[in-house]
Amino acid sequence: MRAAYRATSADTTQRMPYAAELEQLNAHYQSMPPVALMQLSIAGYDGCRLQLHAPLPVHVNDKGCAFGGSLASMMTLASWGVVSLLVERAGLHADIYVADSQIRYLAPLFADLDVSAEPAPEADPGEFIATLRNRGRARIGLVARTLLPDGGVATDFTARYVAML
Repeated sequence: MRAAYRATSADTTQRMPYAAELEQLNAHYQSMPPVALMQLSIAGYDGCRLQLHAPLPVHVNDKGCAFGGSLASMMTLASWGVVSLLVERAGLHADIYVADSQIRYLAPLFADLDVSAEPAPEADPGEFIATLRNRGRARIGLVARTLLPDGGVATDFTARYVAML
């Protein structure tokens, strides 16, 4: 499903209801030169959780594992993407910023970078959108993880994002 955002036929769009949004999100990612160099791709989106993928060889550090800055960037981008998709699906146009974040590096990653991000358990996306509509500004908490090949967690990320109409 990594190429879901490249789908263009009506039949494929019906099977992947977020194809148009993911195509637009991918175009936005690729328009930023540092992000384009990361060779990230959208691996999936289920309406809540966004998954990104990037090949290890362009993110390797001097120890042969994933560079910490790349892991932080991927989780920041995935979380930003979740908020962007929420705002777009609500029919709104907003500037979205990361307000603060915290990352824990739990284990070295010697494989491709597979990141997922979603609203934090205590976050209410509906309330976030309602506040954005009513006040022109809203915050939402996000969580992201980079998984190890065995399903364990390599990095854990929490953040608050702000959207402003």
